[in-house]
Amino acid sequence: MDFPPPPVSTVLLESVDRLAQFAAHTRLSDVPQPVLSRAKAIIADTVAVIAAGMQVAELKALCESHLPRVAAGSCTVIGAGQRTNRLDAALLNGTAGVWQDFDEGNLYMHGHPGIQLIPAAIACAEDHGANGAELLAAVAVGYEACGRVSGASRMKQIIHPHGTFGTIGAAVAAARLTGFDPQRIRALINLAASIPMANNRHAMLHGGSIRNWGAGYSGYMGQMAVRLAEAGFTAAPDALNTVYASVLGDAFDPLQMVDGLGSRWLLTDGYIKLYPTGRYSHAAMDALIDVLERLPGQRLDPAAVARIEVKTFRLGAMLGVKTVKNVFNTRFSIPFALASIICHGRCSLDCFEEAAVANPVIQALAQRTVVVEDPEFEARYPREQIAELAIHLASGQVLRGRCEVMRGEPGNPHDPRGLERKFHQLTEPVLGPASTQRLYDGLMSLERIADVRAFTSECGL
Repeated sequence: MDFPPPPVSTVLLESVDRLAQFAAHTRLSDVPQPVLSRAKAIIADTVAVIAAGMQVAELKALCESHLPRVAAGSCTVIGAGQRTNRLDAALLNGTAGVWQDFDEGNLYMHGHPGIQLIPAAIACAEDHGANGAELLAAVAVGYEACGRVSGASRMKQIIHPHGTFGTIGAAVAAARLTGFDPQRIRALINLAASIPMANNRHAMLHGGSIRNWGAGYSGYMGQMAVRLAEAGFTAAPDALNTVYASVLGDAFDPLQMVDGLGSRWLLTDGYIKLYPTGRYSHAAMDALIDVLERLPGQRLDPAAVARIEVKTFRLGAMLGVKTVKNVFNTRFSIPFALASIICHGRCSLDCFEEAAVANPVIQALAQRTVVVEDPEFEARYPREQIAELAIHLASGQVLRGRCEVMRGEPGNPHDPRGLERKFHQLTEPVLGPASTQRLYDGLMSLERIADVRAFTSECGL
């Protein structure tokens, strides 16, 4: 079958050039302080979720098997107490960072930009001996680059976003720390756009942890794109449109990609999680917490619940799996999440661990929970993320809860103290209180760090 390439759009070429100019020339002083503050918060949160994720059995086994077989280096495997080369550091750190599904994300970008590019940026900063200001600038421009590509694409819903647009963010961040000029970054964007993976959402719904590999893949392959560019490899000049409008997506708007570039920063449009589950389940969880906060003692007897009905937007309704088989599966089941929160009387990490999976009371209540899509709610998504909850009690009473904007979205922000508590809760078991505090203080004043590699070493990462 013949696939003749269409003429390359002038609008596309000009838009990619604008993005490359922005990525190469934006200085840290050009980035507004609220954006820098948000970037530091995202970097800190990302480091914490990596450190915690690196403790799971699968990551420990992968480190033990993989690290002896790859080149040595000066880049930290966060939470493992080891160092390796920058590509494999980003691969392992990115994979660990999504294991508990506790990482930052952005609904406008349809995914998780931070965990796909920050591990690569940290590794490159360590490898190049960069300072914290250079790392912060690289993260800021890399986030905007990949986020704008994703936001301008209508990605197929079957495609999981890990390993897709993140290759561009990781490549741009690495290019900044490598010293690429605009012309080389323009060519690099097309190279990085040409090497995404096509993971699917069904894996996570079945408890398949291969889904986590995509985030590590972005950090690895984004840096590999830099090496390819340095070696003289080239890509099609319309790679963005071909991949994101035909292969992974159904449409791509290059003008949307650069709309407000440099004045509207997507970094401030995202969320940082306080629930360790897939983001699309949070609306239903918020609706349940709305119910529990109005109950005496904020507790509900699971035995008193006849059934639970949830109406929400389409991506939330996809998480209606009732039978959970393993810990990873718990992150993507609204019925399990609601049942476990009711049984525990709180939402915490232990609601999604082995003991919860083995709890017959939780599993039985999950079976009595139904999640359906509401067309009106879907029409209002992502501007609003609506879920309505009806808990039918055996007594005949119905308890109702509702969420319109999920906690953590720009329109319903978390208390910063909650984010700091999360950092300590995830990191202290790995590093201890003193090193955790030193790490947090340094990351939240990253522009003052003289040497990223020395800093990560001092903190015991």
